Amino acid sequence: MTQAVKRVTVISVGYNSVDVLRRMLASLPENVARVVVDNSPDKSPEMAALAQETGTHLIANAQNNGFGAACNQGAQWAETEFLFFLNPDASLLPDTVDHLLAAAEKHPKAAAFLPRVENPRGKPDIKRRSNLIARSEYMDRGWPEDGTEVRVASGAALFVRREAFEKTGGFDPDIFLYHEDDDLSLRLIRDCGPIVFVADAGVRHLCGESSARNAAIARLKAWHMGRSQVYTMRKHGRALPFWRALLAAIGHILLPVNWFSARKRAKRVGMLKGILSTIADGGAGFKEVQ
Repeated sequence: MTQAVKRVTVISVGYNSVDVLRRMLASLPENVARVVVDNSPDKSPEMAALAQETGTHLIANAQNNGFGAACNQGAQWAETEFLFFLNPDASLLPDTVDHLLAAAEKHPKAAAFLPRVENPRGKPDIKRRSNLIARSEYMDRGWPEDGTEVRVASGAALFVRREAFEKTGGFDPDIFLYHEDDDLSLRLIRDCGPIVFVADAGVRHLCGESSARNAAIARLKAWHMGRSQVYTMRKHGRALPFWRALLAAIGHILLPVNWFSARKRAKRVGMLKGILSTIADGGAGFKEVQ
């Protein structure tokens, strides 16, 4: 690895994401290493060509092993001091990596850093709450102040010290999709140090463009969301995880807005089925893909 890329590796997980990955990779500064872990079922020559064109290391999985497991694969390849997990549908604003590195120097005890992630309208797109923390720990709307310690960070854009990531064991591979970033955040804070918000480090997130938007994909993703919600709540000792998730899912199914959208109906049903599927296995064993 050359002298220029010793500090930061950008890690992204793709799933039929060539178009958005092209935009994301183009936004990266030249002096960072980059690796894409491709979970797509059909390996396209376009993905291989894009990787070669942009100097990106490509790991093409034979099957979809899940988001967290793929992130761990990318981290194992990296040799740098920092790992920057970035969604395919995200892109960096100018000098983002420089601001994150400056924050790391300013906060040497911090395990990870949350950049200023915004949606296409420039509004905040950061996690303010989680099923794994108390309501008293939820963040207010808007941006936190620079240097604020946050309880949960989004895997859409997470800058973490590799040493801390490895100490925690990385993402939980038993979580196929969703809530893996909440789980990692709490373990990083517990075992390594705080997660700090960096106001000057801008990331633009397209929100939900990493994979196709249709009823079948919505149902699949919601199924995993339901399973992951129950699993992570159990893991972190939250009260009545199954029943809380089930009642919330039923409430969402009954909303009138679902009558007008096949995609929303598929999402609600998928969520409910995912929650119910945890009865048989206690919420473990998330490797199967429906």
